[in-house]
Amino acid sequence: MSLLIPATVRCALLGAVIMATSSVQAFASLPLQQAIEQAIAQDPVLQKRHHQQQATYAQGLAAGTLPDPKVSLSMMNLPVDGWQHDREAMTQLKVGVSQQFGRGDELALKREQLQIASEEYPLLRADRVAQIRAQVTQLWLDTYLAERTIALIEQDKALFEQLVDVSKASYANVVGRTRQQDVIRAQLELVQLDDRLSVEYQKRESARAQLLAWLRGAQAHTAWPDINLPETLPQLKVAVPAILVQGKPDAERLLARLTSHPVVLAQDVRIEAAGKGVAIARQQYKPQWGVNASYGYRSDMPDGSSRADFFSLGVTLDVPLFTDNRQDQWLSSAQSNREAIKTDKLLLLRELSGQVEKEASQLRRLSERQTLYREQLLQQTHEQAEAALTAYTNDNGDFAEVVRARIAELNARVAAKQIDVDALKTVARLNYYLTTYQPGVNDE
Repeated sequence: MSLLIPATVRCALLGAVIMATSSVQAFASLPLQQAIEQAIAQDPVLQKRHHQQQATYAQGLAAGTLPDPKVSLSMMNLPVDGWQHDREAMTQLKVGVSQQFGRGDELALKREQLQIASEEYPLLRADRVAQIRAQVTQLWLDTYLAERTIALIEQDKALFEQLVDVSKASYANVVGRTRQQDVIRAQLELVQLDDRLSVEYQKRESARAQLLAWLRGAQAHTAWPDINLPETLPQLKVAVPAILVQGKPDAERLLARLTSHPVVLAQDVRIEAAGKGVAIARQQYKPQWGVNASYGYRSDMPDGSSRADFFSLGVTLDVPLFTDNRQDQWLSSAQSNREAIKTDKLLLLRELSGQVEKEASQLRRLSERQTLYREQLLQQTHEQAEAALTAYTNDNGDFAEVVRARIAELNARVAAKQIDVDALKTVARLNYYLTTYQPGVNDE
C-alpha cells in the first residue's frame, strides 16, 4: 500500500540513508602484524622450550660420563677377644676404590641420543611461532569482523529509526494510508537490529578477551587498555602460491614442502633418537666391566717387628647369558618404538596433506563467492534498496518492500565482509601448514 509522506519527512529519510552509507571513522592502534609480534614476545611456551632444550642437552652430558668411583674404608679381621689391632697378623685397615664402566659404547650412545633429542626443541619453537601467527590472526580477524558488523548494523539502524518515525507520522496522518502492521514491522526490524547488535558485541568481547590473553602472555594479571583495530583488512597471501595449481595443491610439491614443516622435522629427530635407543639396546648384550683396587695397612707386631702391607687389584664383569627375557626384550621394545615413531610421521604427513587439501578447496570456493558478491550481489542489493526507497518516497512503493530491501542489502554487506574475513583466515591456516623450518629465521 502506498503512503502519503510530507516532503520534509522524505528529505529526512533520504538524509538518514546518506548517513547510513557513510563510513564510521576509527583509530587504528593494533595492526595484525603488531599483535602477532606482541603475542610471540609474550609467549611463555617459547621460553619453556628453550629451558627444555638446555635441560635435555645437559642430561646428555651427564649421561655420557662415567659413574663416580666408589671409595671404601674398613677394618678387617679384628680379633673379638681383645679388639687389639696389632695382635693378629691378619688384622688390617683397608682402603679401596672401584670404578664401573659402561657396556660397550652405551655411555657415548646415551649422550648422543639426548643431544639429538635436544635438537627437537628449536623445531617445536618454530612450530609454536607458526601456531601463534595462525591463532592470533584468527582472533584478530574475529574481532575485526565483529567490529565491522557492528558498524554496518549501526549505520543502518539510523535509517530504521527514521522509518519507525515516518511510519508513525504517516499512520497518525489522516490523509496517510499507512497500515498499523507497517508501524509494527518497522519497530520489529529495529528491535531485531538491536538483538543482532547484542550478538555481535558478545562476539567482539569474546574474541577480544582471547586476543588479549595472547598479548598479555604470562602476565595475566596485567591490565590492558581497550584496543581498536584498523578499518581495512590486512593483505595476506598464500606462502607458496606455486603449490596451488588452479586452486588445488600439487601433490609432489606439497609433499616436498610438508617434509620441511617443523613438526615433521621434529618427528625425524625423534626417529633418529629412537635409532640411538636401538643401538643402546644392542649394547646390553656386551659385558659390563669394573675395576677395583685396595690397600691394606697392618700394624707392627707386639714385639716391634714390622708387617708387610697388602695391595689388591681386581676386575669384575657380568656375562649376559640369559638374554631371552632381558636383552632380547629391550631390543624388541626399542625397535618397535622406532617403528611407531615412523608411523606417527606418516600419519602426520597424511593429516597435514588433508588439511591443506581442505583449506585450498575452501579458499577456492570463498574466492568464487568474493567475485560473485563484488561483481553482482552487492551492487544489485544496493540498487534494489535504492529503487524501493525512491518508489516509496515518491508515493509509488510499498513500505514492507523498503524494509525488506534494506535488510537484504545489510545482510549482503555483512556476508561479503564475512567472506573476506573467512578467506584471510583460510590463508592464515594454509600458511601454517606450509611453514618450513629455517634456522635463525622462524626459530624464536
